[in-house]
Order: sequence, then C-alpha cells, then structure tokens
Amino acid sequence: MGNIWYVDGEYVDCGSALLPAADLAVLRGYGIFDFTRSYGGRPFRLDDHLQRLGRSAELVLLDLPLPLPQIRDVVLETLARNGYPGRGEARLRLVVTGGDSPDDITPAGNSRLLVLVTPFAAQPAERYRDGVKIVTSRQERRMPEAKTIDYVSAILAQRGARQAGAVEAIYVNRQGHALEGTTTNLFAVIDGRLVTPGDGILYGVTRQALLELAEQGMPVERRPLPLEELLRADEVFITSSSKEVCPVRQVDDTIIGPPGPQTRALMQDFREMAAAWARCG
Repeated sequence: MGNIWYVDGEYVDCGSALLPAADLAVLRGYGIFDFTRSYGGRPFRLDDHLQRLGRSAELVLLDLPLPLPQIRDVVLETLARNGYPGRGEARLRLVVTGGDSPDDITPAGNSRLLVLVTPFAAQPAERYRDGVKIVTSRQERRMPEAKTIDYVSAILAQRGARQAGAVEAIYVNRQGHALEGTTTNLFAVIDGRLVTPGDGILYGVTRQALLELAEQGMPVERRPLPLEELLRADEVFITSSSKEVCPVRQVDDTIIGPPGPQTRALMQDFREMAAAWARCG
C-alpha cells in the first residue's frame, strides 16, 4: 500500500491514480497547481496557498472544481488518510486540471482536483552550511503570477543548472533584471538592505513569510534587481517551501561567499517560525 491521493472525488492508492488521456492537462498542458510542506504534520500557511491557487485559476480562466473551503477540507482529509501528523512531515501538491473538452481545446467547466501527499525529504545539510551555486537563464515566464503546470522552460533551465553544478536557475528578463528561480524566490543583501524583485514573479508564500520576518529588523526593498547589482551583493539567498531559506555562495562565475550574518539570522528566524507552526499550526 502506497500513499493515498485524492483524485477527482476519490481517495485512491497512488499506484492506482489515473487521469483521463483526454484531459486538457494532458492534451494542452492546461492546469494549475500549488505546493507546500508540513511542519508538525500541519500544512504551512495552507490558507495562503489556497488563496494563491484561487488567484492562479482566475488568471488562466480555469474554474475550480470545488470552493476553496472544501478544497481545504480535502487536503486535511488526504493528510489524515496518510497518517499525518504521526508519520512525520509531508509534501503536498494540489493540482487542478483543465478537464475534458468537446473540441480538445475549449474548457468545458469540468476541471479535476488532485491532492498528492508524499513524505518530505530534507535538503542536504551542507547547502545551508556552505551555500549553493545558482546560474542565470535569459528568459521569463509568460504569466509569472499564475502557478501553472507549464514547466517546459523550467525543466530546460534546471537541466542547464545541473550540468553547471548548480541547484537552481534564475530567470533574467530582457531588461537584464534578475527575477526568480524556476522553483524559488530571490533575495539579495545590499549595503544592509534586503532587496527582492517586486514584479514579474510568482509571489511565494515562503517569500512572504520571510519578508514579514525581515521587516522586523532591516530595511526591505521590493524593486527591480539588475543582474549586475545581484553579482555585487553582499549576500544572496533563495526561498521556497522545500528549500526554506537557502544561502547562495556563487552566481554563475561570481563568488558571493559563505552564508553572511543577515542570511544566517533570517535562516534562524524562519526555523523558529516553522517550529512555532509545528507546535500551534
């Protein structure tokens, strides 16, 4: 017996989970998703992730199969059926597909909801001790505020990153501004200020949590971040649900250095926030 997933109204073993071949998610790559992890067996900021899922649906004109409060209930029930919180920590992926179509392209308002729950695997400890390498990719997502299932450009960028010995690729637009990673948000510490791109990105839930922490102790700027400024930064780090706050030691061929004091402080602040979430939800 494997993990239990919710697929279009039914709770099924993951090995038996099926999606019709004619679903627009398969035929046209039309769908949205969201992703989070648990602390203490409780999904981190689930309501924020659900609101972002709803926003993604609005942006791509996709009808949700259930109201958000009911989707929340499904997520919690799927977790419970998988033995959480007693089983440890979990990864949660919510997917809304385009559904069936009368002409293989026009949505018919019959989207499907999938909730996929798997055990969470922590990132290697040395990434947080030493920092990671990231590379840049000269492209930008077409609808950055929508978390869609169209990940062709991200997969290609990630392949290039792996070949360069990096863990992430950062998109750089035509204006030469660093935006975000394929699965992460980007931050730089410059002259005592925390700078993060403000537009043309997916607004990460972990990013927002980090900003709330940072604003308690340092100036924060949400603005364009030119690549040349990023390369001169005192400290750089990336954030995501799975990576949390991950320091960057190198961008392309430029050495940033080991995790700096501001990054280390924010890493600790986030760990304390996560621990509090695990205790209280």
